[in-house]
Amino acid sequence: MSAKKEPSVLQGFKAFLMRGNVIDLAVAVVIGAAFTNIVNALVKGIINPLVGAIGTQNLDNYSTCLSTSCHGTHGIQLMWGSVLGAALSFLITATVVYFMMVLPMSKYLARQAARKAAREGAKEVVEVSELEVLKEIRDALVAQRGTGHDDH
Repeated sequence: MSAKKEPSVLQGFKAFLMRGNVIDLAVAVVIGAAFTNIVNALVKGIINPLVGAIGTQNLDNYSTCLSTSCHGTHGIQLMWGSVLGAALSFLITATVVYFMMVLPMSKYLARQAARKAAREGAKEVVEVSELEVLKEIRDALVAQRGTGHDDH
């Protein structure tokens, strides 16, 4: 009875690293980090000044005190401005990512799929027409045999 040798931890780790999805994930993280700089610059350079023209650029200063007095670290202070700022930053980031990356990529992929479908459809039409021609030839040969064109 032969016992199967279990792969070592290092062999398993090497196999894990060599899988394509790990590499794809690493590339996505690096691209995401680089894209974050673009989004942050867009938010800091364009969006925040536009928001600042209406109100304030720094929402962190907005808070509500639940205690009788809030001075420094004393008292219970709700920093709702920070939460609002983070939520706005997320929405702005999601909007920029959608309109700069997701929408153009989905349109590109839809065009590619339409081109592929058109090529497949044209190929199918050619195959169907060839099949129809072969059927007609077969029918003509059968009809010829049936009319007494036998050489015997």
